Amino acid sequence: MPQAFIVGAVRTPVGRRKGALSGVHPADLGAHVLRALLERARVDPGAVEDVHFGCVSQIGAQSGNIARTAWLSAGLPQHVPGTTIDRQCGSSQQAVHFAAQAVGSGAADLVVAGGVEVMSLVPIASPMILGRQAGTGSPYAGDGWREHFGDQEVSQFRGAELIAEKWGISREDMERYALHSHQRALAAQAAGDFDDEIVPAFGLTADEGPRADTTLEKMAGLKALTKDGRLTAAVSSQISDGAAALLIASEAGVRHHGLTPLARVHSMAVVGSDPIHMLTGPIPATEKVLDKAGLDLDRIDLVEINEAFASVVLAWQKELGAPHERVNASGGAIALGHPLGATGARLMTTLVHQLRRTGGRYGLQTMCEGGGMANATVLERT
Repeated sequence: MPQAFIVGAVRTPVGRRKGALSGVHPADLGAHVLRALLERARVDPGAVEDVHFGCVSQIGAQSGNIARTAWLSAGLPQHVPGTTIDRQCGSSQQAVHFAAQAVGSGAADLVVAGGVEVMSLVPIASPMILGRQAGTGSPYAGDGWREHFGDQEVSQFRGAELIAEKWGISREDMERYALHSHQRALAAQAAGDFDDEIVPAFGLTADEGPRADTTLEKMAGLKALTKDGRLTAAVSSQISDGAAALLIASEAGVRHHGLTPLARVHSMAVVGSDPIHMLTGPIPATEKVLDKAGLDLDRIDLVEINEAFASVVLAWQKELGAPHERVNASGGAIALGHPLGATGARLMTTLVHQLRRTGGRYGLQTMCEGGGMANATVLERT
């Protein structure tokens, strides 16, 4: 079967809400990583056959197929098409999957996969909220939906609370995890572990999210997001702005363009899960992708699982027994931020570079997604 190789992977620093990237048009932010990706890979942009970009809140500046507008905003060849993907938080991980599938099927030799989200400009759930205000209805109000799920609340916040309750995860457990995320991210920054993957953008050279002044005492003083709930802002992913992009090539593409593979897309999986708990999908997705790969979790050197909420990662660890030292070793979205449609590509970019930096062979990426889904990918360093 034809192989799919990652031959380039870059990202912007992740900006805080209302931070350094908040005034940048999303298409310009996407264009920035597209130009940097192709320059670093030293490939002719005209040889790219398609652009797959993830973006969740496709409204306003992020509407109109931002994969295409970002490519054109970069001044790149007009004959190259693009398509924008919404698999909720896993949108740009799914973009990588689609690109790898196109290459693996023999349909293409060079495909760009990535994502962008400027949440400072286009807040989370904007299409849903503004749609309701405009009288266009709710996605969870049809007869069929009500027949199966009633009128109960459908939200990631409720899902994260239900997970904490089901797996017996305390607020203190989550706060300790969140503190470690910040500490790991700060240590990685200080060591220069992100230097190879980050392309400075619009004056920002490093991730803005990690907080050196975070303490358990400060976290304990925060108000819960819901009455009698366990979740607080401190144990949740940060609202962020950012973009990331990877170049996926076939074996023929690698040879023809003289490219250097960074990693091989070894195995891919995607699953559906309970849409009310919503965020449990990484558990079966991990099991499925490892089965497809013919690997046990103990053979995985590094794991990147999106820290949408601390309860998501802790429940996943309880179920699968993953060692803490190999999971989000450089911090996660609680510290580094979660620019929705860009996060899948950001995690993949970090995983590729950290495997090369540490000499690890196999890496696993997985993330929960709105609606009760999850993607999982196994990479093999080349």
